[in-house]
Amino acid sequence: MGQVEGKVVFVTGAARGMGAAEAQLLAREGASVVVADILEQQAEETAARIRSDGATAAAVALDVTSEQAWAAAIERARQQFGRIDALVNNAGVSYRVGLMHGRLDDWNRVIAINLTGPMLGTRAVVPVMRDGGGGSIVNVSSVAGLTGYPAAAYSVSKWGIRGLSKVSALELAPFGIRVNSIHPGLIETPMLDDAPDVMKLAFADGTPAGRAGQPEEVAALVLFLCSDGSSFINGAEIAVDGGFTAGGAMRGVLNGIEAAAGAPVSLRTTDT
Repeated sequence: MGQVEGKVVFVTGAARGMGAAEAQLLAREGASVVVADILEQQAEETAARIRSDGATAAAVALDVTSEQAWAAAIERARQQFGRIDALVNNAGVSYRVGLMHGRLDDWNRVIAINLTGPMLGTRAVVPVMRDGGGGSIVNVSSVAGLTGYPAAAYSVSKWGIRGLSKVSALELAPFGIRVNSIHPGLIETPMLDDAPDVMKLAFADGTPAGRAGQPEEVAALVLFLCSDGSSFINGAEIAVDGGFTAGGAMRGVLNGIEAAAGAPVSLRTTDT
């Protein structure tokens, strides 16, 4: 049996990229998956691929910034599958502009999608999840929610997800609902398509793993947090970043020293 056999999992932003990888892995591991996205046609295509592999999936249109859209999507999932055991708040947008130069409309849009969306989704799914005996909510944040990051609105929204997850974990624990946040680093997804190459190279260089991650590597963590194997994990923040937040800045320092020296740096320990 799969890790989430018999569960119903609702995934936002699941039409492509990381969300699609999460939906596909959850389905392979036995879940009935609701593929939710504002990109209706692509969401249906992802659901169709899952069904073609013999698993169960349904696509729903969802604008995560709309309370009414959330209510309709959750009700549709409840009517079709009878329950919802896990919600993955994966939908998000990037906006690589600093604090002093961004437009207010763009700031509000990023916050609405990246932070208000997960809040609305949590409020919409809790009654169904509670009536089913509990469940798991996974909020997809970013390493930008663990460190300072020059994309102001994006970073603030991802820090907000971290706080939302902890508040939700405390409030929803009596209902048997766990809430955790995950913090991907540089991941090869469509969101990176418009990022400058120099930024991608710098991130990879500052990652001890020395490379970008793959959507499937994030999906594996989502799968675990949706499964009963993570039953005692609640209110946690888990990085899936190749070690970036563990010491990416120091790696950059060492690389700079090596470049200046023209040779690898030998770090020796001394007894004191």
